[in-house]
Amino acid sequence: MTELLKKCNRTLLELWTGMTVFGLICETVLLIFSKNRGIHSASLWTGVIMGALASVHMYFSLDRALDFPEGAAKKKITFSYVLRYTVIVIVFAVICVTKFFNPLLVFLGYMSLKVGALIQPQTHKVYNAIFHETDPEPMTEEEYNALMAAAKEDEKEDEKEKLQGSDI
Repeated sequence: MTELLKKCNRTLLELWTGMTVFGLICETVLLIFSKNRGIHSASLWTGVIMGALASVHMYFSLDRALDFPEGAAKKKITFSYVLRYTVIVIVFAVICVTKFFNPLLVFLGYMSLKVGALIQPQTHKVYNAIFHETDPEPMTEEEYNALMAAAKEDEKEDEKEKLQGSDI
């Protein structure tokens, strides 16, 4: 099971875990206080699923946009953002018109995307423990400066070699 989880995109996995935890907490409250449990639960989980699909769309949109130059990447990200929210508005409009689901609970479920993002640092720690991993230690400022100085020296040496090679 852990090998299958390791193959998933780690950030999406952590986000979905947070979304699911939030959904389960809301579901517990619904089961305690709701009179119409079936429709209310379906409304909540419809929103959570919409949030999960939106997160996948965001991931693929950003991943593809990184392959483009800066101007084209901005346009692609903006188009993806507008497309995603247009679809969400249409789905909410259909929900409000049909009155089959509770729009507020669908919205609460969709907001699990935001809650999942907020608690992602905690889910990251949990998955680090599950996978027996640790995060790399960040560089100190001195280490970073030394690395940058070494990189500049390497560039200077490369330029000297190119100049010497062109003289021949």
